[in-house]
Amino acid sequence: MNYQIKILEDKIKESLKDLGFITDTVTINPSNRPELGDYQYNGIMPLAKKYQKNPVEIANTLVNILKDYPELKEVSTAGPGFINLTFSDKFLIDFLNSSLKDITINYKSDTPPKTIFLDYGGPNVAKILHVGHLRSANIGEALKRLCQVIGHKTICDVHLGDWGRPMGMVILEIKTRYPNIAYFNENYHGEEVDFTLTNEDLLELYPIATTKAKNDEKIMEEARKINYELQNKHPGYYALWQKIVQVSVNEVKKIYQDLNVSFDLWEGESNNFEYIDEMMEYLYGKNIVEESDGAKIINVKLATDTKEMPPLILIKSNGAASYEATDLAAIWERTKKFNIDEIWYMTDKRQELHFTQVFRASLKSGITTNKLKFVFNGFGTMNGPDGKPFKTRDGNVMPLSNLLDMVTEECEKKLLPSITENRLEIAKTIAIGAIKYADLLPFRTTDYNFDLKKFIDLNGKTGTYLLYSTIRMKSLLKKAEEKNLVFNTIEDVNNPSIHKIIVTMLDLKRIINRSFENCSLNEICEYLYKITNLYNNFYSEYKILTEKNNILKTSYLSLTKAIYLNNCYLLNILGINIPEKM
Repeated sequence: MNYQIKILEDKIKESLKDLGFITDTVTINPSNRPELGDYQYNGIMPLAKKYQKNPVEIANTLVNILKDYPELKEVSTAGPGFINLTFSDKFLIDFLNSSLKDITINYKSDTPPKTIFLDYGGPNVAKILHVGHLRSANIGEALKRLCQVIGHKTICDVHLGDWGRPMGMVILEIKTRYPNIAYFNENYHGEEVDFTLTNEDLLELYPIATTKAKNDEKIMEEARKINYELQNKHPGYYALWQKIVQVSVNEVKKIYQDLNVSFDLWEGESNNFEYIDEMMEYLYGKNIVEESDGAKIINVKLATDTKEMPPLILIKSNGAASYEATDLAAIWERTKKFNIDEIWYMTDKRQELHFTQVFRASLKSGITTNKLKFVFNGFGTMNGPDGKPFKTRDGNVMPLSNLLDMVTEECEKKLLPSITENRLEIAKTIAIGAIKYADLLPFRTTDYNFDLKKFIDLNGKTGTYLLYSTIRMKSLLKKAEEKNLVFNTIEDVNNPSIHKIIVTMLDLKRIINRSFENCSLNEICEYLYKITNLYNNFYSEYKILTEKNNILKTSYLSLTKAIYLNNCYLLNILGINIPEKM
């Protein structure tokens, strides 16, 4: 909670105590009816019920005390005991000037820092990074940044899909085409191989390899055999697999870099696979592994379940480790390597059952205890303008790089008519901002339709609107600096527009906390638009640089600086960079 709001809440709590009403907490929130006050306190009714008193009488008695608070200019009651609070000018001035000294006072958590492990991204090696990977990257990156801003330590892993039968299929296709390369020589022992492999090669190989295997059982069986030997570190297959992973990861990193997405760890299912034997030995020792139709399972159903809960399959009937086993091994590995308080997963919400099984198996087996918190942050899908899955004209899933190029081209054409230098670079920055804001604006679990024209509109609730407005603030401040004006404090807030803007700034700490609790960026996106829109209305109403009254001019510029710094901070949380100009 904002420290000044917290002080006021504590004072109200003490006043209630003096009146004989004990309450654990007092919370004031932005008013639902701003014409009646800035904030409101709605805790009187529960107290009245607890103490068998008339709520209006309690409210009126408390209001008589609150009227003497220096933080408040007006106090009134409404309805059956709601209390409306309007802040004093001094209270708002002190808050804004504190924010100008340190904008981070509105972000830091009041609770002890945690170490949070975030698992997001999830690209598959040798496959194209497509639009379906966008939300995991954007949401995961923004949540990571939000955690860091609040004061938590983060560790993030891309969790590559780099293991399993598809790798056997790709290696088999390469072997079919190039049987004489050294990787397939029985005498190969790790020496350098003159074999060029590009990401374009992999993108062409993968669909052909998988289609062949699915349509021919002999080819599928050979792919399974190669995969088995790969998992047992066959020298040639393993060396070729490492090359495949490296080529694919290099390309994926370029796209993630464009999206302002980064990871501490580039581990994958192969890293977790290394721990499966060790983990299985442990699980057998716990006597919780059962056999079912030749498979090894853990029953994770609880007596309280109202829906069917299938068992977690560890080892398939063919002897292969399951996807669930790999994710359980990932938890095994992470808890051994890191001292973490929480693990967050960012995947499509349709994977919730899978992760529920994995979390339950981890707790049931004792791999983890209730001290470690699991958080599944499932998200909805991004669809095309028609509400159907986003695809190219030929019906294939759209590559993520194609989407970035498409939006960049449209931004360059529509938004940069007079800019000649660095056009493409600026257009790309704007495009990424437009894509990210559109992706993070809906609540995390909500599906949404991608509408290019709408998302780059300069007048809508868009990333481009926010970027343009923030650049304009920066330009105004630069002009003020060139005139040697000083604007580090605000002195006059006796203006309805300024009052409303600062009251909205007061709410930022609550927005940050709710975003963290809900693991969703939608409230930050909405807040950014609201505060920017309020400032733009003020900007169009007042002539800031030509204001004759120096106290007012300094106050106007100081307010601009506070909003600018705040926008920069919030846009950075969303992973959005601000171009030099638009």
